[in-house]
Formats: sequence, C-alpha cells, structure tokens
Amino acid sequence: MARQRTATAKTESGETAENSGNAGTTGGTERSGTARTRARNPLLLAALALVVCAAGAAGWGGWQRYQAANDDAASFAQARDDALAAGEQAVQNMNTLDHTSLEQGLDSWEQSTTGDLHRQLVDGRDAFAKQIAEAKTVSTAKVLSGAVTELDERAGRAGVMVALRVTVTAPEGEPAVKESRLLGSLTRTSEGWKLSALGQAPVGATAG
Repeated sequence: MARQRTATAKTESGETAENSGNAGTTGGTERSGTARTRARNPLLLAALALVVCAAGAAGWGGWQRYQAANDDAASFAQARDDALAAGEQAVQNMNTLDHTSLEQGLDSWEQSTTGDLHRQLVDGRDAFAKQIAEAKTVSTAKVLSGAVTELDERAGRAGVMVALRVTVTAPEGEPAVKESRLLGSLTRTSEGWKLSALGQAPVGATAG
C-alpha cells in the first residue's frame, strides 16, 4: 500500500508539473502576442495619421483650386461688365453732340477715346466744330443693347457691339431718327476702358 501511494503521488506530481509547464507556455504566448500587438499599434496610429493628413491636404488643395477658379471667373465677369459699360457709354458719347455746347461735347469725345482714334479727334477738332456750328444740329443717342464680342483681360483689350438709336435735329424739318449697330475696340488705360476704334457693324450683326 505504501508503494502504491508513492507511485500515485509521483504520477500526480508529474501531471502537476506538466500542467504547470503548459500554463507557463500559454501565458508566455499570450504575453508575447500582446506585446507584438502593442508594438504594432504605434505604427498603425502613425499610418492612420498620415492618411488623415493626406486627406486633409487633398481637401485643402481642392478647395484652394476651387476658390482660385471662382476668383478668376469673378474677375473675368467684372472686367467684362466694366468693358461693356464703358463701351456703351463711349459709343453713346461719340454720337451725342449739341451745337450750343460744342466744347463740352467734343471734350466728352476726347475723354472717351484713346490711341489713334483720340489723335484723329484732337487733330480734326477745330474743323469739325466749325462744321457743326454752321449746321446747327443737335444729335442725341440712346443705347438699345450691347454685348462684349471679345475680351483679353491680361492684354487690356476688348471689343463691343452696340445697337443704338440716334436722333439728329436740324433748325428746319423733322428730326431724323436712325438705328445702327457699331463695333468698338476698347483699350484699358489708367483711367479705365476707352474706345480706340469705332465703325459700322456688318449687316445682320446683332448686339445682345
């Protein structure tokens, strides 16, 4: 009986040691896996941070491009509106002249023009003033419609087509009314857009 108990005790002791060894192995494996997971976490977080930063940079870059495109479009639209307004006013000025206020009218012509057209008006001013004074006519113009036909904002050049109604009143007879379409070339100066050329539009052309 004593020998049997001793054998049983040895067997139990061996099983206990084996279990203890297995438990140690399992615990070691779990701790090792946890350590590897923890080691990977900083790398994962860094990768996620890079992704977030990249997405933010892409979004910001996209917004900047969108804003720049909108700014360019707004700038172009403003330049177009300015050119059209100046062109319509200049064409109206060039077709308005009262023999009772010749100097003011011819001043307006010169102030509305630049380049070769301006020089032609300055050089022919006296002769034209004499002609209008003798005819004693009054010309008034009304813009019916207008459109920008071309615009080079960087070069400071633009083109306009303006439809207008001109009424010429002489001392005798009924006022003469004529509708016409004119093509004007504009040049941007330090004082704004001014006419550098003016002529009749081709037949069939429309303004706006």
